[in-house]
Amino acid sequence: MRALLQRVSSAAVRVDGRKIGHIEKGFCILLGVTHADTRKEADWLAAKIAGIRLFEDDAGKMNLGLQDVGGELLVISQFTLYGDARKGRRPSFIEASRPEHSEPMYSYFVEKLREAGFKVATGQFGADMKVEIHNDGPVTLMLEREAGS
Repeated sequence: MRALLQRVSSAAVRVDGRKIGHIEKGFCILLGVTHADTRKEADWLAAKIAGIRLFEDDAGKMNLGLQDVGGELLVISQFTLYGDARKGRRPSFIEASRPEHSEPMYSYFVEKLREAGFKVATGQFGADMKVEIHNDGPVTLMLEREAGS
């Protein structure tokens, strides 16, 4: 399971021109799921994000987490995180999980973040989404938990 984590001052997602999710200060998470991912990987990734310290304290050091700053989350399903463009000019997405596996994993991941007490906005799984991200810093981090680790 992969998450591209971006610290944002705000973020929003639209489907068919209609805003379906919006957050203020927090993280926009692009989430990719592969075939072997289980709830174990989702649990680890949700806990990592809930506790990671990427917000600046009064001294300008990244010492504060989401809870410390009242941060929110926008989670977007992103199968292209498992794209492989090493050969040719057209990426292969063979490592990305099929929707019948990835959608329940995505929903479970979102629920784990909500259970941790965060406001979580989402996109619409499988839809053509327009995501507006105001990257703060910019601060962007790739988090990954390989199945079985």
